Amino acid sequence: MSAPSGTPIPSAPPTYEETVGINTNYPHPYPVPGPVQKPDGKGVNPPPYVGQPPPANNPVTVQTVYVQQPVLFYDRPVQMCCPSCNQMIVTRLSYDAGALTWLSCGGLCLLGCVAGCCLIPFCIDALKDVDHTCPKCSALLGSYKRL
Repeated sequence: MSAPSGTPIPSAPPTYEETVGINTNYPHPYPVPGPVQKPDGKGVNPPPYVGQPPPANNPVTVQTVYVQQPVLFYDRPVQMCCPSCNQMIVTRLSYDAGALTWLSCGGLCLLGCVAGCCLIPFCIDALKDVDHTCPKCSALLGSYKRL
């Protein structure tokens, strides 16, 4: 069995001795270098390992970040951490006349309550907007609009 170019095709893989030594009968995909001597007559040292350097012992700092969920404000006090003074608090409520209060007043006027009865919505906290403030630092934390 021979190849069309005249070089015989080996029937088995080459042995270790054939691959390490120079074998003219076996075609090599790359040139096999022979033993190299230094000018001083000593053998060649193997090339140094070129790879990744060993990992340095740098301390890793870990920072823990606590993400506070958004607080939903309604018409009840809320227990939370105040973003202004960083204290755990229960919010203080204050009531202000809002759109629902004025619409209720206007509706009572249209029904004929003009002798002062139309001002009743301004006395009912359930019809007013609610502001949540911190009892320690008095910062405004949020509002609840009825309408």
